[in-house]
Amino acid sequence: LTVIVGLPFAMPNGFYGRVETHNDAMAIIETGITNAELEADAAEWPDFLPSSLVNLGLDLRGGAHLLVEVQVEDVHASFLEGFWPTVRDALAAERDTVGFVTREDSPPTELRIRISQADGATRAFEIARGLASPVASFTGAAATNIDVRLNGSLLTITLSEAEIVAMNERTIMQTLEIIRRRIDEVGTREPTIQRQGAERILVQVPGVGSANEIIELLGTTAQLTFNPVVAPTADPDQNPGTGNVILPSLDTPGQFFIVERRPVVTGEDLENAQLDFDQNGRPAVSFRFNTSAAREFGDYTLENIGSPFAIVLDSEVISAPTIQSHIPGGSGQITGGNFTVESATNLAVLLRAGALPAELTFLEERTIGPELGADSIAAGQIACIVAGIAILVYMILSYGLFGLFANVALVINVGLIFGLLSIVGATLTLPGIAGIVLTIGMAVDANVIVFERIREELRTAKGPARAIELGYEKALSSIIDANITTFITAVILFTMGSGPVSGFAVTLGFGIITSVFTAIFVTRSLIVVWFARTRPK
Repeated sequence: LTVIVGLPFAMPNGFYGRVETHNDAMAIIETGITNAELEADAAEWPDFLPSSLVNLGLDLRGGAHLLVEVQVEDVHASFLEGFWPTVRDALAAERDTVGFVTREDSPPTELRIRISQADGATRAFEIARGLASPVASFTGAAATNIDVRLNGSLLTITLSEAEIVAMNERTIMQTLEIIRRRIDEVGTREPTIQRQGAERILVQVPGVGSANEIIELLGTTAQLTFNPVVAPTADPDQNPGTGNVILPSLDTPGQFFIVERRPVVTGEDLENAQLDFDQNGRPAVSFRFNTSAAREFGDYTLENIGSPFAIVLDSEVISAPTIQSHIPGGSGQITGGNFTVESATNLAVLLRAGALPAELTFLEERTIGPELGADSIAAGQIACIVAGIAILVYMILSYGLFGLFANVALVINVGLIFGLLSIVGATLTLPGIAGIVLTIGMAVDANVIVFERIREELRTAKGPARAIELGYEKALSSIIDANITTFITAVILFTMGSGPVSGFAVTLGFGIITSVFTAIFVTRSLIVVWFARTRPK
């Protein structure tokens, strides 16, 4: 029963191209899109048969290899930028004591505030320190998220060491998740996205023609904001005023806008974004805010009819329409930006996946061509075939008919390995092929132990039936002991290793399970059936 169930799951890998075409077509059809071409592709493989495939890794399929570094310092600066209004409002509430406060120029890692009344500086220090929040510390000691220092009438606020560590960890985990969502939405197969070191992330995407495709997808932080427009300007060096910033127009070179730094709503409040078309049939992106942001956006448009506001993506103004009327419901459309269908679709994907919390720096980028992958697959096939033929010949020469039974079990063993890999959706890499080749060599070990034990039992003149029974019984403990130690090694490799080492461990572990199964059950079943029919003396 195990063989009958297992081998059909391995079968789709023998028709890889057809099954892959079928799976891709079915994935699109399930979204509600259908046409004659998709239905023809879906018919490439029968629906009643399993269609799970062993995913091919980067070294077998070709694709993109990227090593990126997350600029966590951007998040530190962004936090302090957003913390300034909180400090300003808290100090303004006690203006009689502390006087007026002004923000002074400072590095991105500091927030410097000048207190106008020197006598109120101590009170301002106490107010700022009271705004600190507790942060979990790895040492278990109580810690707050900010450090506040007072030097005369100058108040300096920085992030505490504990908050920096915690913020970096949150940033990396959030970046990992957003990268995974962006790549998954594009439809690539089994990407490898894992952390390397403190601030780096490894991204491997099989089946992509160029690393530039992934760089374009990941290189955009996709920070969407809706900011009030103060005034258009043609001078990028003009002083924008306190709380404002000058941003370039994406549509019109040389056009700039002075906008308020603090947005009305941001892309983090989006519930959905998708490709759409405007009234002129040009590509656009429609969006919808969540309930709270929709209320804020609606209130703002009601109070500012006739005023322009800017739709800003990654510090560039996509468009700056004038509010014509109240916009309730929180739905809208982004037009302009010289959108194509592809660019509008990619923008919708980026907005749905969410904004990256920090900029990514690409430290290493490689494109692995499919030809190299095809060469690797061919080399792996040759290695498997050579190893298999050598073992088949050796077993027949050594054990005759019993060797033939062992060879049948060996073929079934390889089929069951691929069936297991397909069921769990594992990714096969070149080291994984090495694990299968090693398994082919190890698979006959159990049969050799059993057959030699049967030969020993035959010499005691107990008869062939009893010799077969005792041969399997007495060899069982040796077989299990030898394979358990190798299986433990495979588990350690899988747990402690990553990438190629992990791929090798998976195929080795599955190979051990299937080889023990085929040796104990499949070969024995063949021998028992043969013995029952022929009754040899």
